[in-house]
Amino acid sequence: MKNTASLVFLFLSISLFAQDDVAIKSQVANTIQELKEFIAIPNDALKPDDIDRNIMWLKRKFGERNFNTAVLETENLPLFFAATPVDNEKPTVLIYMHLDGQSVDPSKWDQPDPYKMVLKVPEDDSFKIVSFDELGDDINYDWRLFGRSTSDDKSPIVVFLNTIDLLKKDGKEIPFNVKVILDSEEEKSSKPLPKAIKQYRELLEADFLMIVDGPVHATGAPTIVYGCRGITTLSLTTYGPIKPQHSGHYGNYAPNPGFQLAQLLASMKDADGKVTIPGYYDGITIDETTKSILQSVPDSDEEIAEKLQFKSAEKVGGFYQEALQYPSLNIRGLGSGWIGEKARTIVPESATAELDLRLVVETDGNRLKKLVKDHIAQQGFTVLDHEPSKEERMQYDKIVTVKEGSVTDAFRTELDNPYGQFLTENLKNTFGSNVVQIRTMGGTVPIAPFINELKIPAFIVPMVNPDNNQHSPNENVKIGQLAYGIKMFYGILSTKVNP
Repeated sequence: MKNTASLVFLFLSISLFAQDDVAIKSQVANTIQELKEFIAIPNDALKPDDIDRNIMWLKRKFGERNFNTAVLETENLPLFFAATPVDNEKPTVLIYMHLDGQSVDPSKWDQPDPYKMVLKVPEDDSFKIVSFDELGDDINYDWRLFGRSTSDDKSPIVVFLNTIDLLKKDGKEIPFNVKVILDSEEEKSSKPLPKAIKQYRELLEADFLMIVDGPVHATGAPTIVYGCRGITTLSLTTYGPIKPQHSGHYGNYAPNPGFQLAQLLASMKDADGKVTIPGYYDGITIDETTKSILQSVPDSDEEIAEKLQFKSAEKVGGFYQEALQYPSLNIRGLGSGWIGEKARTIVPESATAELDLRLVVETDGNRLKKLVKDHIAQQGFTVLDHEPSKEERMQYDKIVTVKEGSVTDAFRTELDNPYGQFLTENLKNTFGSNVVQIRTMGGTVPIAPFINELKIPAFIVPMVNPDNNQHSPNENVKIGQLAYGIKMFYGILSTKVNP
């Protein structure tokens, strides 16, 4: 199974939609038109006016579906909230998605405007733009829609709205109270979210949380994710002479901050990629039951290595999914002096390493940052939180300035949670396929505040294609995934749950 990911994807591409009827394709056609309209409203998370225009559009669209809506003010950009009328006899599902998007550099896109969605068809190993008039009634599910936020995360919002339309057309009663919370700063780490959830706690109360964001598993199989890693950051700067100096005059004499930093970083990991800082992995155990679930995910370590073009993986875990159960210590950037054509024969004045630490439920971000800082001190460095003064430079041999980032916590719901079992069985019945169950995904979604404050289980139920280029130029969504999303939401929102 590990070596048949491409065959599984091909099979699913055929089987998931083999029985699609006219109603589904008609709803997909409506979804495409509405998504085109939504994408045309820029949604750069760094531009408040963009967010305001998106929220106005959402108020109108959710209002047309008879949702009660509210704009929830925060210490920065507002959240958008929508809900069906409350029936105390029904369980409540809270659905989290986000309306903001990454910034764009239009020069890097293969279309005139990233906010004007285009239709593309596969051609050799690439895609070519065609007119939307070519879609026709028999929509080709292999064609794709390109534009900023087509996959991350506007298509799930529009798919949800169109599923509500289809449920109404079919006369289906939704056996849930449905609440929707749309984040406007997800791409900026959602800093206002923890305080906002406390402030609007009663409004957001629910029995379980569904996060609809991100791609399904690489095989294309229905996917449910029970948790994600958190994140925090550290910036480390070492110092040499106050200004860059001629390496002929001062090489072998003035301390080189690049070597100091390299030696410091090398002391943090062994040759197998394991963190050597005492206590870094404390509290993490993986029993045989959990390990068997991790191994059931149809990944291929060989295919991952070939795709990323490296011979051997690090040895933090025995395989890919196991590696994600541990906190990481990653160098995300290094800088000192000049390189390439701009290289100069100098002793640099400083060297900086940017680190990110991916967190798991068992590890506290502030504790890990302290472990790293203590380790730095044990290597003979004086640790400062500011750029050193002349007096400090003259007093200490080795100095590191450490700047700390904020902490976004990890979350994880137990694999035997009844709502998780409901979602898994529902996806299995809807698509006639085994469901990929992922205990912890590698990335970070800012969901922990909901769990910490509302005390509810949470599940990521993704719907877009894995090769969607999210955050990058030429972001896209496969049209077949719109149909997938409609089926997914339809199955969940038309089925009673008995937790």
